[in-house]
Amino acid sequence: MLAESAASGRWRETPTSTIWFACKIRVMPAGRTALLVIDVQKGIFADPKLVRRRETDRALDETVHRIAGLIEKARVASVPVVYVQHDGGPGHRLEPRTSGWPIREEIAPHPGDLVIPKRACDSFFETDLGAELGASGVGRLVICGCMTQYCVDTTVRRAVSLGYDVVLVADGHMTADTKTLQFEQIIAHHNALLDGFDAGEHEVQVYRTAEIRFA
Repeated sequence: MLAESAASGRWRETPTSTIWFACKIRVMPAGRTALLVIDVQKGIFADPKLVRRRETDRALDETVHRIAGLIEKARVASVPVVYVQHDGGPGHRLEPRTSGWPIREEIAPHPGDLVIPKRACDSFFETDLGAELGASGVGRLVICGCMTQYCVDTTVRRAVSLGYDVVLVADGHMTADTKTLQFEQIIAHHNALLDGFDAGEHEVQVYRTAEIRFA
């Protein structure tokens, strides 16, 4: 695989999948990359108390569209796409095998894609995610999905503490308004807060969808 060295400006061989950034050409270190899509399910915002529903639904659709484009780029580069699917309890909007539980059709898993069920905000907590990533030699995660301040934030932080390098997709995660903040504020806050978050040698970097290419 060929990637351009930012230092030399020359092409050189790299042994593994690489993430490219449109404004910064960066050669990633050894290890494999996976795209992690969290809880983009039909009923993720199916709450009768949801405020600004029209704006929220529109923003979610736009986010899903960007995630779909990122998934397509990953598949072209043979980067594995891993889905996390929340299993809610009885009566929950994401209760298994109810109308809100399936992953959105626009980004539905392909046969053979890994789908990890979870019951907590942390995608690694009491799931097989870590074992599956380890078995595949994954050392870097590109993370997107729902909801920003819950499952996305918690998974990003946990991943870094477990020894993964993480790219958070700035315009690839979504949430709903709270009593004190609108979803745009929450997303912007977490993008700023998590950019540069680290644990030892591993850290989070935040890039927009258009800035990410897999190679």
